Amino acid sequence: MVVAAVLMSGCSSDDPAQAKERQRDYCTKLGSWQDAAHATTTDEADADAGQGVRSPESDDTEAAAHAVVEASKRLDRAGLEQGGTDILDDTVNAVDGDIGAEARAVSYCDSSGFETLVGSAG
Repeated sequence: MVVAAVLMSGCSSDDPAQAKERQRDYCTKLGSWQDAAHATTTDEADADAGQGVRSPESDDTEAAAHAVVEASKRLDRAGLEQGGTDILDDTVNAVDGDIGAEARAVSYCDSSGFETLVGSAG
């Protein structure tokens, strides 16, 4: 029982500056993923769907998705979730196309004070 308490206490960040930096990093990466994902969506709507060619924008979106998921893992490990959210699950679901999960991730950034780094969901 004591081991579990020690392990759990080691998960949260005691350094407020480090916590804010992790949150800023996450929100910056979430915003970058949103920009790439929304640009890809717009480009795909304009392109001929039958071509089957991977665009550089698609690669950029995948790289941005990977970066934001990794940042959400750091938040999760540091115990920096707020209001009962599961930032890791929401982020993974957002990059998989779940608009509601994206909205929750954006809301996390809003409540963390980094609303200018992200766009609205959808």
